[in-house]
Amino acid sequence: MDAETQENHLKAYGITYWTLAKNIKVKWLLNYRGGSFLLPDTDEIQKECKIRGVSFEILSNDKVEGILQDISSPSKNMEAVVLEKAPKIAVYTPKGKLPWDDAVTMVLTYAEIPYETIYDEQVLKDELVLYDWLHLHHEDFTGQFGKFYARYRTAAWYIEEKNEAEALATKLGYNKVSEAKRDVALKIRDYVVGGGFMFAMCSATDSFDIALSAEHVDICEPMFDGDASDANYQSKIDYNKTFAFKDYTLERSPMVYEFSSIDMTRKRKIPKQTDYFSLMDFSAKWDPIPTMLCQNHTALVKGFMGQTTSFTREEIKSNVLVMGENRTNGEAKYIHGIKGKGFFTFYGGHDPEDYTHKVGDPKTELDLHPTSPGYRLILNNVLFPAAKKKKQKT
Repeated sequence: MDAETQENHLKAYGITYWTLAKNIKVKWLLNYRGGSFLLPDTDEIQKECKIRGVSFEILSNDKVEGILQDISSPSKNMEAVVLEKAPKIAVYTPKGKLPWDDAVTMVLTYAEIPYETIYDEQVLKDELVLYDWLHLHHEDFTGQFGKFYARYRTAAWYIEEKNEAEALATKLGYNKVSEAKRDVALKIRDYVVGGGFMFAMCSATDSFDIALSAEHVDICEPMFDGDASDANYQSKIDYNKTFAFKDYTLERSPMVYEFSSIDMTRKRKIPKQTDYFSLMDFSAKWDPIPTMLCQNHTALVKGFMGQTTSFTREEIKSNVLVMGENRTNGEAKYIHGIKGKGFFTFYGGHDPEDYTHKVGDPKTELDLHPTSPGYRLILNNVLFPAAKKKKQKT
């Protein structure tokens, strides 16, 4: 899985998942040649690699034993982690969304990793317990319809999506979309606390935390829910209820395409040509979880924009781990934390290979980006629940 010899990093994760789905264990060699996968040598696996265009090497038993001995050396920042089973994957997304509307569904489809879609009805019926891994589509959990009001309130797609969301909320027994989304966010919180793994990108990150912190507060203006917001609602926000963020200021104006001060999009002064974020280096033996989530063939990853591009460093809780950052701009791009018995990862931006993805832009063709470091970070998270867990030390 290094940069020089793997022709298709993304589909290699699909091969690994496919192998796990056949009840065959895999070793993930953390920090060894870009985070390589060690699979048993069978004709079936070789054939599948050739079909999918995934590079592989055949190793003798002596060679494998030597590699594993080298990895186990205390002087080497490497570790061999056993992947035991293929996690069952759910993507929280509304009906009608196409795979390329979301980077995660796009890369899962490209890597040929199966997933199921769920939405508000299934979440409120506690069907999340059926899944090991949950991705949140670029959702707005605050009930403000993505804060697209200023630019798109007369657009047919915006009106249709607003009507559909209101109809679904009514069907579920709610007077407002914000109330339905609040209860959905609370169910997702309970899923994580109970031991689930949640991965979110772009606006699903900060809007999720905001919804939790505003559980009993109306932060929606009349054009979103038909009545006025609570007076002085900023003072009623409870940061103790959030997963990752603290001390943020909500954006009150419906004409501003932001939820709060968490997002760095409008604070950035970085040219596209020099917009990169660095992955942190963790101890593979002592901290295998963040090491797994940061496996890549480069420590420097191209930046990319989104409604929520990245996170203000000062507004991240101290118990949340920053795994990718642009230190010169004071922003975190990729963060991870523990909540109860479960885990969450937030990844800023919309599409790792489309710098300024906008409404109506064509989909990204991942055949043109089979070695994308930005997309690899998503797939690290997909495989993470397959691993035996060790308590984090730092």
